[in-house]
Amino acid sequence: LGAAFIMPSTLSILVNVFPPEERTKAIAIWASITGAAGAVGPISSAFVLEHFGYGAVFLVNVPFVTLAFVGGIFLVPRSKDPEQGVLDPVGALLSIIGIGSLVYGLIEAPDAGWGSAGTLAAFAVAAVALLLFVLWELRVDEPMLDMRFFKNPAFSTGTGGMILVFMAMYGSMFLTTQYLQLVLGFSPIEAALRLLPMAPIMLIVAPFTPRISVRFGANRTVAAGMGLIALGFLLFAQLGVDSSYPFLLVGMFPSVAGVSLAMSPMTAAIMSAVPSRRAGAGSAMNDATRELGAALGIAVLGSAAASQYSSALHDLTVSLPSAAADAASTSLAGALQVASSLPGEAGRLLELGAETAFMDGFHFASYAGAVVSVVSAFLVWRYLPRELAHEGALKGGGESLEDVAELGLGGVLPVFPDEVFPGDERRDGDLARRQDIRGPEPAQ
Repeated sequence: LGAAFIMPSTLSILVNVFPPEERTKAIAIWASITGAAGAVGPISSAFVLEHFGYGAVFLVNVPFVTLAFVGGIFLVPRSKDPEQGVLDPVGALLSIIGIGSLVYGLIEAPDAGWGSAGTLAAFAVAAVALLLFVLWELRVDEPMLDMRFFKNPAFSTGTGGMILVFMAMYGSMFLTTQYLQLVLGFSPIEAALRLLPMAPIMLIVAPFTPRISVRFGANRTVAAGMGLIALGFLLFAQLGVDSSYPFLLVGMFPSVAGVSLAMSPMTAAIMSAVPSRRAGAGSAMNDATRELGAALGIAVLGSAAASQYSSALHDLTVSLPSAAADAASTSLAGALQVASSLPGEAGRLLELGAETAFMDGFHFASYAGAVVSVVSAFLVWRYLPRELAHEGALKGGGESLEDVAELGLGGVLPVFPDEVFPGDERRDGDLARRQDIRGPEPAQ
């Protein structure tokens, strides 16, 4: 909740504090720091895990939060949008209930059962809440999310595509991290270091994305990116309990390159479909699709892998005491812990069987991700416009690097609108642009 309040505010603060001639440099510094945080975060948290308890990962943030809180009071000026719209608390509440119930049902289904009363109730609540959300947003005068935007193929395809891209990325990262630590036996910090090649791959591919999009079309560029994601999933599906790290890296390269190709054009698609005066709503939707995709990726692919894992491990745990069987069936970590307590050959058999069952789940989730990516590639190629009318979207290689830089911060990426902001000094001849933002000039 706190992060959701803070992240959209950071760019707004820079826009208000810095004049246009200094704003580019300020945003570049901002993007560099967020990018560095994304690279340092996994390594530092892994270091904490190696030397302290799990709770220390959260406690270590308290001094930084305290410093930012005190600094914000004294250093950040107060600002308010003079044309601020009316809040939509009903829409916000319905969306939280709907998405929260959906994610909850997906996460709990492997343990409780996909046909259990609790799982079906969660999905029913999600369906009803999201339907009410749509009906409410169509009825209210100033909706949190204007449903009419979805009539534009660029907006609807860009939104759906962004959810699927981040669903694939975070779902695969979730499983890959467990594979590195629990199957290949790397420590947390060793696993974090082996995920670092993601950053240079993005930094190499991202700057070329706008040029590729202009030459071949946004639809083909995004479709190619999703095709690369599908290829990465198919390579992940070939991993085994004794695979080498370089083979994992071979699968990681097309996946990350595909995400880099797809991100900026789809951000452009979302923002191009939103009027300048509603750029904030487009930016918020742009951020929300990433967060929703990340949550669904972990929930959907994680649940698919967990369901397959439990099914494959059933024969090995049927003779164990109920508590041990439950712990082993819940996760690979639980199974390895139970195996360490069993004598000799029984422990080794459970360990090998659990690792094999985990790989069965990993393969099932990877094939599912590949199918979703291929279908998404076709839909994007078919329905996403070839050329986008850029209003506030990412255009150049520099902006694409900034887009990638903030990827490390939980998948919330920035949008840097080109339109004139309130408070900017306007040159002569900017009347048409000002009218686009604020409406016609009053008669003198």
